[in-house]
Amino acid sequence: MTRYLISFNDGAMDHIPDEDWPDVGKASHAVVQEAVDAGVFVFGAGLERQRASVVATDGMVTDGPYPEAKEVIGGFVVIDVASREEALTWAAKIAGACRCAQEVRELMPDPETDAMLRRADR
Repeated sequence: MTRYLISFNDGAMDHIPDEDWPDVGKASHAVVQEAVDAGVFVFGAGLERQRASVVATDGMVTDGPYPEAKEVIGGFVVIDVASREEALTWAAKIAGACRCAQEVRELMPDPETDAMLRRADR
């Protein structure tokens, strides 16, 4: 199985009228429940708008996001599925529920980290 990050940019949902938010929440939670039931959901969350800190290699902390960032992530889901096509299918469901386009990116595998997690689960 391969993990994919499905995300949308901050502000992508700004077009949604306040009165529609309960329906968007219900629809998005239904997709998450479907992904949980299918055994593909790993984790997901929305991000507080523009609340980021940048920690440099020397430990210095500044308010973020990076000044040159044109777009920042507004929310994301990580899924673990058999193919990119399956990830795109889930992204389409999420896009419909959240009423905004989604980016799909394959996460690089890390067998060593996966082994650490398996040992921690024992």
